[in-house]
Amino acid sequence: MNARILFATTMLASGLATAALASEDFATSVVGEVVVTAQKRAQNLQDVPISMEVVSASALEAFHAEGFRQVSVPNMNVQNIGGNDVIYIRGFGSPSQNYSFDQAVSLYVDGIYAGRNRQFMAPFFDLQRVEVLRGPQGALFGKNTAAGAISVVSALPTDTFEASATGIYHFNQDGPELFGYVSGPLTDKLSARLAIKARDQDGFITNLGQNDREELTNKQFLARLTTRYVANEAFDYVGKVEFSQSRQRGNVTTAGLLTAEQKPQKTRFTTDGPLGEAGFDTIAWNVAGTGTLDLGAVSLVSVSGFSSFKAKHTNDFDQAIPGGGVTPHTVSNNYPEYFQQWSQELRLQSPTGQRFEYILGAYYDNAQYVVDQYNYYGIAGLGEFIMYSHFKQQSESWSVFGQGTFHATDSLRVLGSLRYSHTKKRGAFSVRSLLGPFPFRPITSANANISEGDVDPSITVQYDVTPDVMAYATYGQGSKSGGFVSNTYATTNATFVFEPEKSENFEVGVKSTLADGRLVLNGAIYKTTFDDLQVSTYNSNVQSYIVGNAAKASGKGVELSMTWYATDNFDINATGAYQDVKYDDYPGAQCLASQPITECNPSVPASVTANNLRGSPLPNISKWSGTVRGRYVAAVSDTLQLTTTVAVAGRSKYFNSDDQSPLYGRQKGYAKVDARIELSPPEKQWHVALVGTNLTNELTTSGSFRLPVPITTVSRALYWVEPPRNIAIEAGVKF
Repeated sequence: MNARILFATTMLASGLATAALASEDFATSVVGEVVVTAQKRAQNLQDVPISMEVVSASALEAFHAEGFRQVSVPNMNVQNIGGNDVIYIRGFGSPSQNYSFDQAVSLYVDGIYAGRNRQFMAPFFDLQRVEVLRGPQGALFGKNTAAGAISVVSALPTDTFEASATGIYHFNQDGPELFGYVSGPLTDKLSARLAIKARDQDGFITNLGQNDREELTNKQFLARLTTRYVANEAFDYVGKVEFSQSRQRGNVTTAGLLTAEQKPQKTRFTTDGPLGEAGFDTIAWNVAGTGTLDLGAVSLVSVSGFSSFKAKHTNDFDQAIPGGGVTPHTVSNNYPEYFQQWSQELRLQSPTGQRFEYILGAYYDNAQYVVDQYNYYGIAGLGEFIMYSHFKQQSESWSVFGQGTFHATDSLRVLGSLRYSHTKKRGAFSVRSLLGPFPFRPITSANANISEGDVDPSITVQYDVTPDVMAYATYGQGSKSGGFVSNTYATTNATFVFEPEKSENFEVGVKSTLADGRLVLNGAIYKTTFDDLQVSTYNSNVQSYIVGNAAKASGKGVELSMTWYATDNFDINATGAYQDVKYDDYPGAQCLASQPITECNPSVPASVTANNLRGSPLPNISKWSGTVRGRYVAAVSDTLQLTTTVAVAGRSKYFNSDDQSPLYGRQKGYAKVDARIELSPPEKQWHVALVGTNLTNELTTSGSFRLPVPITTVSRALYWVEPPRNIAIEAGVKF
C-alpha cells in the first residue's frame, strides 16, 4: 500500500469508542477495525505495540465532552487550577503554576504540536477521534513527550454532500449549545468542510456577592474551515483554518475548613477587586496544512502549522469564612498571555508490506511567549499593594528522527526509533511595584539562555502469537526541555533556570481479538522512571510557588481493557488500571502537611533543605482508576430504535494539594455515572436524546491549597470544584 493511500485511509477513518467499540451509529456483533496513526502510519489499533486508548467523536459527543477533563481514560487525569488544564499520564505531568512550563504530556492536533494548553482551547469539536498514548513517545512524536502524548484528529471533507445540525439545552448549567457542519465536493478535485459551534451557559456555583450569579458563565464561538485538494493519484493536500473565542465570568473556588476533610460547597462570596471581574478571555487562531506526494519508491509528507492565542484570566478567591461571615477582598491576580508558534515537519516514508519499512523525518518550530502577572494584596494594618511581573521567552527547536521496522518472519517484527532534538530558549523576567507604601514582594530580575540537545531512542519486539493475538515488549526514553521560572516573585539568575527532565520506560503488553471478533482483551505492564523531574509546589508560608527539579521519581502499573459484543444489539467496554508512583529521591522538598515540625519545619530554611520526600507519593495520583460502558439498542418499530448508553468512571483517593494534607488536601475516591437515552431511525437521519452526566451528583475537587494569613484575615482551605449533576436535552438532524 503506498503512502498516499495510507494517508487517505488515515484521514478518512473514523476512530471508535475507546479501545474497541466498533460504532456508535448502529448495533454490531463484531469488533470493527480501529485505524490510528500512533506510529505516523495508518494502522489497526490491535497491531500497534503501544498501550493506548482511542476515543471516537461519537463517544465524546454522547456525553457532551468539552475537553480532556470529560475523557475517562485509566491512568490519565486532568487537573484544573486557575483556569489551566494539566494532563497527567501514568502519574506524571507538568503543574500549571509555572506558566512557562512545557507540558510533559504533549498535545498534537492534526499533527501540530501544542505546548500550551490554551493553543487549542476546544479540541473536542467536529472530530474523528482522540488517541491517548501512554508512556514516553519521544522517538516519533518528539518534543516534550516524557510522560505520553495525545493526538487529536479533526473530521475531514467528504466526497459526497452531507450536513448536520445539533441543538442541546443544559438544564442545570442553564443555557443552549449549538453545533453544525456542511461538507462535500466543490469541484471534482476540491472538497470542503465548514463546522461551527456556539455555547452560552451559566455555571454551577452561586456567587452570593454577585447577586447570586451562577459561575462560571461560559460563552464560546468556534469555527473551522477544512479543505482537501486531490490533484491526482500522486498528490493531495489538506488545509485547515480554525478560530475560537471564549469568554467566561466568575470562578469556581470555594472555601473550606483546614481542620476537616474536603466538603466543597456550591456557593461562594466574592466582590470585584482592583484587578477587575474574575474570568477568562481567550482568542486563538490555528492554521494547518498536510500534503502527501507519492514519489514512487517513497512518499513525502509535509505538515505545516501556525498557532497563536491571546488570553487574560483574573482569579479571585472565595471570601466566605467556613462557619459564617466573609473576609475583605484581600487577594486576586491577573495573567495576560500572548503566544505565537510556527512549525514544519517533513517525512519520507517507505511503502508498507516490505521486509524493511522506514520513516525518516525532520522537524522545526519557532515560538514566542509572554505572560504578565498582576497581584493585588489588601493587608490589614499595612495597606494595599499591587505587584507586577513580566516574563518573555523566545524558543527555537529542531529535530531529526527515524523509525525502521524489520520483518524477521511473518510473525516477528523488530522496531527501532531514534530522535535527536535541539532546543534554544532565551528568557527574561522582571518585577515592579505598582501600588503600596513599599514593595510587597522583592524587586528582582533575571535573564538567561538555554541551549541543549537530547537523544530519545526506543526499541520494540513484536510477535504474533496467533493471527488474533499479538505480544510486544518495548523500551523507550523521553525528554522534556529545561526552561525558566515565569511568574514567581523573588526570582533571580540563580533560581531562574530549571534543568531538562528525562524519562525511561519498560513495557510489556498483549493485544488480542477473540471469539470470532466478539471479544477484545488488551493489557500492559510497565515501569517508568524520571530523572530531574520538573516540579512546582506552593509554599503557603512564603505565599509563593517554588519551581525546580526533583531528583528522581518512578511509577509502575498495569493497564487492562476489554470490549465484549455479547449480542447483536448489546456491547460492553471496560477499562482499568493500577499505578504506584513515588519519589525515589527528592532532597530539599517543601514540607508536607503530614510531616511533624520536628521532621520538617517550613519556617526554617535549613530544615527544608534537609527534607527528603523519598518514598512519598506524587500529588494528583490515584492508585486505581477505571471505566465501564454499556450500550443496548432496542427496536421500537421497523423504523425506530431506542439506544441506551450507561457509563461509569471512577478513581481511588488522591492528594490534590501540593502539601498533601490528609484533610483539606485529599479528594476521596468516587465513581460518576452518565446515561444517555436516544430515539432515532437506524440510519440516524435524526435523533432526540436525554443526557445525564454525574447522575449521582458527586461533588469533587480538581485542586486545593491553604490560603494563609497575612494575605487573608482568616486562614482557610480553597477548593476548585468540578461540575455536579447536569441534565440536557438534545436533538439533531443529518442530511
